[in-house]
Amino acid sequence: MNVSPRELVERFYHEVWNHADEAKACQILSPDFKFRGSLGPESHGRDGFLSYMRAIHVALADFTCIIDDLIVSENRAAARMTFRGFHRARSFGVEGTAREVSWAGSAFYTTDGAQIIDLWVLGDVDGLKRQLGAQSLAAL
Repeated sequence: MNVSPRELVERFYHEVWNHADEAKACQILSPDFKFRGSLGPESHGRDGFLSYMRAIHVALADFTCIIDDLIVSENRAAARMTFRGFHRARSFGVEGTAREVSWAGSAFYTTDGAQIIDLWVLGDVDGLKRQLGAQSLAAL
């Protein structure tokens, strides 16, 4: 079954990230999925990604990814994103504040016609740290 990169990316955010749906993640992500998230280390395989997703949802209540712009080709996609949630658990050395935070990011996907096989995300971590009151690169 050939699935467009657009459909895979939209499902990845709307079904997987925004609802923390691990069963959908296993459908959409390749067993050998390679992931580099802006808030954590690189991982290989679905389990590494699922651990990362769980940690984000623990730290940020109502975590949501919004696709602001999406560009696709035959087997690749690039998205400009907005990430947001309510800070409820220790992050970057700061205890939960209950404040809403949001930050910009971009994500680059490779697909194989059926699943996402690679994802590399770059987010404005410095901007997020400033919102939390954590030390940012600007303070260095």
